[in-house]
Amino acid sequence: MPIISMVSSKGGVGKSTAAVVLAGEIIDAKGTVSIIDADPNQPIVRWAETLGPRKGLRVIGDVGEADMIDTIEAEAKKSAFVIIDLEGSANLKVGYAISRSNLALVPVQGSHLDAEEGVRSIKLIQQTEKGFKTKVDYAVLLSRTNTAIRERTMNEIVASFNESGVEVMKTQMIDRAAFRAIFSFGCTLHDLDAGDVSGLDRAKDNADALIQEVLSRLSPKKVKAREKAVAA
Repeated sequence: MPIISMVSSKGGVGKSTAAVVLAGEIIDAKGTVSIIDADPNQPIVRWAETLGPRKGLRVIGDVGEADMIDTIEAEAKKSAFVIIDLEGSANLKVGYAISRSNLALVPVQGSHLDAEEGVRSIKLIQQTEKGFKTKVDYAVLLSRTNTAIRERTMNEIVASFNESGVEVMKTQMIDRAAFRAIFSFGCTLHDLDAGDVSGLDRAKDNADALIQEVLSRLSPKKVKAREKAVAA
């Protein structure tokens, strides 16, 4: 089953939001997903407590280094997708999660400081590949971006990643009220209506574009090859 990790050495970049948005798209399509909340602040566990039981969704918190791999493998047998919201530290628990991932997304906001932190996260992924002798598909996910302005700084950041051979997702996580509301209200995008927040339809279009691009990177052929590599 596809395993997706959200990797960032910096807090507040939209890592947990991206995880919940993707999960919401999966269960809305009648799929099943497990979210492993490995962030010490447990934001997704708290979100799930407010949300309540939801068909197709499992949220697991308090996963330690010793049981990270076992938890990933167990959840991969229970759900069609596993999404891991990782903490910012470079430790063995994070390395275990990345090593088992089919895809690692690195959320980066539009500042040079965030870009530098993104580079650190990518180096961690690359070090994990070497240390575990495996291959992980990874890409930068531009988050909390502004649709009205394509700033020079953002263009420079994208160009810098591309020049270094790091792929940037075509879909960005736009800074929208609806994405913030899912944590405020303890819900998914599909629980909201137009009277709750502005721009809901645009947020849903954004979420759909994101899940479609993620799925395109998780083709059965790629996932099977990844599973064989891990088993070897």
